[in-house]
Amino acid sequence: MIKMAEGIQTVTDVEKVNATFMEMSAPDRMIWLHEQYGSRLVLSSSFGLQAAVMLDLVRKHAPQIPVVWIDTGYLFAETYQYAEHLIESFGLNVNVYQPKISAARQEALYGKLWEQGEDGNARYGLINKIEPMNRALNEFGADIWISGLRRSHSSSRAHRHFAEQQKTTIKVYPILDWADAQVSAYFYDNNLPKHPLESEGYQTMGDWHSTSPVVDGGSAESSRFSGDKYECGLHLDSDTPDFQI
Repeated sequence: MIKMAEGIQTVTDVEKVNATFMEMSAPDRMIWLHEQYGSRLVLSSSFGLQAAVMLDLVRKHAPQIPVVWIDTGYLFAETYQYAEHLIESFGLNVNVYQPKISAARQEALYGKLWEQGEDGNARYGLINKIEPMNRALNEFGADIWISGLRRSHSSSRAHRHFAEQQKTTIKVYPILDWADAQVSAYFYDNNLPKHPLESEGYQTMGDWHSTSPVVDGGSAESSRFSGDKYECGLHLDSDTPDFQI
């Protein structure tokens, strides 16, 4: 809890972030976060289609914040290549976290979990995404996790707040209120490189087995997990029963 003016009120970190972000630009939000919370912070990056925006904001305005990349072992080859390009050109210090069990071993023991319905996908998420992210937070001693989620990504994110308490972790979204046009303008104005699969019809990016290009009349949501869901397990709503972190 953070105490405000003597004798008036006490607010949580979540309430403080939500109130403060309303009147700030994204760069100012990054500066403020680091000034307020310092070593409590970590940024996760998927190195997906729009990841360069948050990475650029951090390197320019709060470079001390560590960057965590969850490498599931099932990313597109183009994502690995794009990540290496951004890491080198941005001069990023990226901390890579991988599952404790390799992709080959998983398939030998459990088969292709992503083809095994809801239970298989849940187990896949726990092994490949949630456990590595939990490990990263624990090793950094961080309890405030910054992410590039935006409301316009999907219906599951449309009503999110700038900050959310999710079990022991606070999730913070500095560009939550950005429209797609703002993202495009930021790429253009800052001459940021784009993910190579964007030009092939992908509107969202995840593992190769659960992400497909958007076909005519389709949406980004329909291109993830065959349209059955959008979230992979890391960014579930805090009220979701299987939220882990």
